[in-house]
This record gives sequence, C-alpha cells and structure tokens, in this order.
Amino acid sequence: MPYINLQITKGATREQKAQIVMEFTETLVKVLGKKPEHTHIVIQEMDEENWGFAGVLTDDYRKSHG
Repeated sequence: MPYINLQITKGATREQKAQIVMEFTETLVKVLGKKPEHTHIVIQEMDEENWGFAGVLTDDYRKSHG
C-alpha cells in the first residue's frame, strides 16, 4: 500500500491537487506496478510563515524576491 505525504505551501487549486493525485498515482502504477485503489496520497498545505528555507521563512523570502 503506497502512501505519499506531500507538503506544499498554500495556494494550489482543487484542480491542481486533483491532477497531482492522478499523476502521482499513475507514476506508481507505471513504475512500481501498484494498484490505484491501494495508493493513498495526502496533501498538506502549510502557511508560508510555517515553512522556511535558505535561512528565512518562505513569506519573507517571497517578499524580498518578488
């Protein structure tokens, strides 16, 4: 039973999330031969202030890099 936990910053549309679920599932079917009905994908959306990289919070990084 494959399980994917994807964490992204908020902002993806429902349609984009549906596409992610579809394409990740298709990849596991093609590459690993997994059954779609056994594949679970969880998308967790994080506020930009709760995500950091390069030593700064994402919201601060985006403010300074337009």
